[in-house]
Amino acid sequence: MLTVLTRLAAVVLTVAVAACATTPPPADFSAPPRKQTDAKTQLESGRRT
Repeated sequence: MLTVLTRLAAVVLTVAVAACATTPPPADFSAPPRKQTDAKTQLESGRRT
């Protein structure tokens, strides 16, 4: 009977620790920043940023 209570206590403790674990931060789905164009590309395309 004592081993059953010990195992039950271990399971309860494990579940309690798992329930209190922090969740990972939400994923960032925003677009990455635009890549800066170099001088040659700016001269060839005629666009400046």
